[in-house]
Amino acid sequence: MQFVSPNWVVENAKNPNLRILDVRNLPLDYIDGHLPRAVNIADTAFRGPKEGLPVQYWDNQRLGQIFADSGVTNNSRVLVYSDGRDVLGATMVAYLLERSGVRDIAVLDGGYKGYEAASQTVTKEFPQYKVAKFTVKDNPTVRVSLNEVKKLIGNKGVTFIDPRPADLFQGKENLWLRNGHIPGARNIPWPTFTDAENPHKLKSLDEIKKILADKKITPADDIIVTCSTGREATLQYVVFKHLLGYPKVRVYEGSWTEYSTQSDLPVATGPEQVS
Repeated sequence: MQFVSPNWVVENAKNPNLRILDVRNLPLDYIDGHLPRAVNIADTAFRGPKEGLPVQYWDNQRLGQIFADSGVTNNSRVLVYSDGRDVLGATMVAYLLERSGVRDIAVLDGGYKGYEAASQTVTKEFPQYKVAKFTVKDNPTVRVSLNEVKKLIGNKGVTFIDPRPADLFQGKENLWLRNGHIPGARNIPWPTFTDAENPHKLKSLDEIKKILADKKITPADDIIVTCSTGREATLQYVVFKHLLGYPKVRVYEGSWTEYSTQSDLPVATGPEQVS
């Protein structure tokens, strides 16, 4: 998985194996203009209720059907992009593609705004394609379950990264039944990795490495990224695993939505404690 420039899009535009997913949530934005050959599938379409919990990822069969309906095959090269502040929607769908077995995935660095700013071609025409055949090849190595989280809390070498805003992390906002964070977690709000003017554009890897060094986070750590609903975590998952090459990075998909409902699990409040 990689972050790619608008020039990459132009260079690969004629590749018949390329599928482009526009995951903006407002369909009129897509209709008003989009990348040539892009298919609109809102990032909100990938989640829903499950056993009482909101915004849980759909089961494999349903995810596979969404990708098939979008023209994606198991062997497609897939580019994902969004706009506004929804870089998390783009990285979430990229994560779900990897989770489902797709191996060639790109996220548009700078998003739609950056693409337009580079004076690249946009269109109002809808693409012509057939519904594809897509079989989910589930990749369990990218995630951890609640039961695994319970066993990992406090373990030496395991580092929980929480990309939520500081007030949520510290438990200052009364949003959940229980507010705070997993004990020992490090707080790196997700915008920390992105450009202040365009959240779809990442800071340089050198800048990101400096942020991590200050937090005493190293490639030797077993990284678990956990957030509010399993969406924010995907940006840092992509950066840690695919751009920085950390060998062991996983997402706790249930995140605080699930964890906070477990009255027997510990909750820490206040600033992070870095030993």
